[in-house]
Amino acid sequence: MSGRVAFIGAGPGAADLITLRGARLLAQAGVVLADALVDGALRELAPQARWIDVGKRGFRVSTSQARIHALLLRAARTHALVVRLKGGDPSLFGRLDEELEALAEAGIDCEVVPGVSAALAAAADTRRPLTRRGRARSVAFSTAMTREGAVCARRSADTEVFYMAGQQLAALGRALRLAGWDGATPASVVSRAGCADSLHSSHRIDLLAQAALLHAGRPTVVIVGPGAEALRETPAQPPRAATASSLAHP
Repeated sequence: MSGRVAFIGAGPGAADLITLRGARLLAQAGVVLADALVDGALRELAPQARWIDVGKRGFRVSTSQARIHALLLRAARTHALVVRLKGGDPSLFGRLDEELEALAEAGIDCEVVPGVSAALAAAADTRRPLTRRGRARSVAFSTAMTREGAVCARRSADTEVFYMAGQQLAALGRALRLAGWDGATPASVVSRAGCADSLHSSHRIDLLAQAALLHAGRPTVVIVGPGAEALRETPAQPPRAATASSLAHP
């Protein structure tokens, strides 16, 4: 008889951004299939589990989706609980639909536990809310590049958030202008949002290329529009480095 699979959002960075429900399920897992950007400290929550790295990084060569499906099915047939641990939130740019379909075809039960996405962590790190009363009533999430490698930009909401943008900041700035954004529109660039080494820089979209060197080689989100505007100055607060043990002993 098959076990079940729990898709858990690990959050965008620090281990203690996982939800309590996610942490409890992780502690019960026999096998964990983990994304590349998941904090390694989360292993402390499931030391008895077999951990399998199935990470993907942008459009680089990585674990194929077919192999991930095969590993999920195999693990679910031999363990009571399998955790598919995804960075951020499983439902946002995580290819969750494909994995759910593979399990459904095999008759394997599953559940999805939401997580904190990188866009929300970026807004929190910079204290720049994505929505603003009277000025930013809508937010859209997009990938900065298509599967074919083309840079994609749009103006479909008051605040636009672009994922996987780190390697294409100059091209994204040009695409935003072509999509109708004014060159003076503010852009907030955050890399490794939710981590202790999170970096942030502020730009106009016509000068977005200036952020490329600072954020090179780091998972990056770009926020454009009112949600990128700075509020009045607040005292800086250094981020707290988290370990999984701090989840149980805050």
